[in-house]
Amino acid sequence: METKDLIVIGGGINGAGIAADAAGRGLSVLMLEAQDLACATSSASSKLIHGGLRYLEHYEFRLVSEALAEREVLLKMAPHIAFPMRFRLPHRPHLRPAWMIRIGLFMYDHLGKRTSLPGSTGLRFGANSVLKPEIKRGFEYSDCWVDDARLVLANAQMVVRKGGEVLTRTRATSARRENGLWIVEAEDIDTGKKYSWQARGLVNATGPWVKQFFDDGMHLPSPYGIRLIKGSHIVVPRVHTQKQAYILQNEDKRIVFVIPWMDEFSIIGTTDVEYKGDPKAVKIEESEINYLLKVYNAHFKKTA
Repeated sequence: METKDLIVIGGGINGAGIAADAAGRGLSVLMLEAQDLACATSSASSKLIHGGLRYLEHYEFRLVSEALAEREVLLKMAPHIAFPMRFRLPHRPHLRPAWMIRIGLFMYDHLGKRTSLPGSTGLRFGANSVLKPEIKRGFEYSDCWVDDARLVLANAQMVVRKGGEVLTRTRATSARRENGLWIVEAEDIDTGKKYSWQARGLVNATGPWVKQFFDDGMHLPSPYGIRLIKGSHIVVPRVHTQKQAYILQNEDKRIVFVIPWMDEFSIIGTTDVEYKGDPKAVKIEESEINYLLKVYNAHFKKTA
């Protein structure tokens, strides 16, 4: 039985990123994906590489600083799939005062090692603004857009370039500890061919299936109280011709992005709803669609 230093189960961005990092450090790595790479959450994201501006409100300064530093790294490493994008934040005084937003954006500009992106600035919206007339002021800052699925593929390709293996459509069926090693068994979902390996380390990066694999594949209790959160988007015909994205404040203190996509569309999202069903059956609910449209329509002249 072949022995690997590390087996990573799951071919989304977390699995691919971990596998690429390990392979780059000289470890023998195998990554298993039950379907196709980036087939689930990692190709249905907001497609943003951002530091998490809203986390400053919860004092997550270290998290934001680390995320901003990694944003700069990705911009330099993958300029073919990651692009700078300016975000406009309309000011609604009854939600957050302007001084609070200014402080947050100042920190956002300076917590990370920003070398390639312009800083934040204040805005005044005139008569030709796409926003409703009562929204007269706002702010603009920098973050990044990324082709999420291609980012996963790029990491998987790096695994192979560094001598690792990537097997898609190969479902890990079990993982158990034996004599100080992990014994991992898998099955080709097309041919039924079965595989087994030994590994010194194992990473469960199965995304929304992480608890299911603990329960059914590893027969171990999940070490954390894992619950699934559904963040849904809607894709609509392009709602404005500007190249900037918008970050909208809502009455419930959440934010919603309006992001230009593929020249002809806008992505509006996300929601934040606990989900208790089968991840394979996940879909947006009508209440989520109405929520996103309500937030959008509260800001823009052109309804969606």
